[in-house]
Amino acid sequence: MAYTNAQKKQHIYELQTYLYAISLFNDKIPQVIPDGVYDSDTSIAVRAFQREYGLPETGNTDTATWNKIVNVYRAYQHSAPVPYKVFPSAGYVCGKGDKGGLVYIIQAMLDEIGESYDNFPVPEVCGRYNESTAEAVKLFQKKVGLPQSGKVDSGTWNMLVHCCEHINRTNH
Repeated sequence: MAYTNAQKKQHIYELQTYLYAISLFNDKIPQVIPDGVYDSDTSIAVRAFQREYGLPETGNTDTATWNKIVNVYRAYQHSAPVPYKVFPSAGYVCGKGDKGGLVYIIQAMLDEIGESYDNFPVPEVCGRYNESTAEAVKLFQKKVGLPQSGKVDSGTWNMLVHCCEHINRTNH
């Protein structure tokens, strides 16, 4: 069976996907948007990859380059988790009326604590810092000896994180 244009495009798309993912970890590799077309941007990204990983700089994807790209991609994929800094700053305070990703994470941590300890209220994980979230934060603050503001500042955040890390260590 002959190698079709659709198969070729799919292979180029896969190569570009791997290069894009690698560029998220290594800023010496330019980002290339996967589109299935081996254009000058793809060639430049391949050449940069080859330079970075000690391969002959041709801009073409030979077997050695392909294998190295796949191996580097898989190494990143299976490496230790990268910490994600989500709390904006030491002076930041999250409270009623706030919404978004940080609030989801706070609520998820409160949920995890509630699953591990009896008589701890679990707020709905909804991404909106509502009254039930504030009440759960106040109770958590009381239990760990912090001022009971119902708001998450860096001190409350750090205690939440350490509490959840402790739960994860003891449960795994």
